[in-house]
Amino acid sequence: MVAVDPTLLGLPEQAVETGVFSLSDLDDKDLDQLVCRSGEFFTDRTDHDEPLRGRIAGILFTKTSTRTRTAFTTAALRLGGQVISYGPNDLQLETGESLEDTGRVFGRMLDLLVARTSGPVAQLKTLSRCGGIPVVNAMGQEEHPTQGICDLATMRLHFGALEGIKVLYVGEGNNSAVALAHGLAHYPGIELTLLTPPGYGIPEADLAGARARAAERGSVVRQVHTLDEAPDAVDVVYTTRWQTTGTSKPDADWREAFRFLYIDTAFMSRWPNAVLMHDLPAHRGDEISSRVLEGDRSLAWTQAEMKLTSAMAVLEALAQPHRGAR
Repeated sequence: MVAVDPTLLGLPEQAVETGVFSLSDLDDKDLDQLVCRSGEFFTDRTDHDEPLRGRIAGILFTKTSTRTRTAFTTAALRLGGQVISYGPNDLQLETGESLEDTGRVFGRMLDLLVARTSGPVAQLKTLSRCGGIPVVNAMGQEEHPTQGICDLATMRLHFGALEGIKVLYVGEGNNSAVALAHGLAHYPGIELTLLTPPGYGIPEADLAGARARAAERGSVVRQVHTLDEAPDAVDVVYTTRWQTTGTSKPDADWREAFRFLYIDTAFMSRWPNAVLMHDLPAHRGDEISSRVLEGDRSLAWTQAEMKLTSAMAVLEALAQPHRGAR
């Protein structure tokens, strides 16, 4: 069984914030251990000694979720823990209590927190700092890091290794795309092409950070905006729904800018040996056809199942006694 040092997940032991906030925070070894462990749990979900036994995980979701919320709840239970779930209107934050005070209370009662909120990742770091407990970013404005771990684990399961694979991401440069860029940038020989509509790419700061890390490892991360710029050979075509959870687009006619990214059999025929990935939920007839999503080249349902086992890997790594804030 691969052991992961929890203090290396994001910040060192003496830091005031711990958890999984962004894949850009992780060292190569730490991320790869999580990816490998996700695959081990995919093979055998009982391969653990109940590391969360006697511990309580808070599951805070202020935005809709099917896979991520179910994955982390189930993962905590499978690892021997107990769960307290919070919805969008359950906390006194709704009546004016400060984030800092909420974190202090969490720290006195919980052992860790998994959170999806509408705010920036800085809010999750505040909860961790004030509570003295690890916090997992289960999708925020900037990034969806646990989706990235799941995606890398799915690719590794299929190909046997991540080194040298070529990935074409198709769609909006959303928080899943950011996580994919930061995640793949840790590995050597990678070619990631982000094919996004003009004006809908990943933020320049994230693109620059991923490019810099990738270049140090002999990898390439690029962003393009036309099909003519797409590579001739890819191993993975990865898409996502065009309307990212919890967001809206300022242009009422935005769908027209996305039409050329519709993935049907004709689109996939450009890369006859590539597999298809989709982080779900899927809007059939919008970003993808049912025939492709349900076809024999699709890894979407393996990817969905990997959400659970990657959540188990993250929670196992964070299973540690905490020093609750006073």
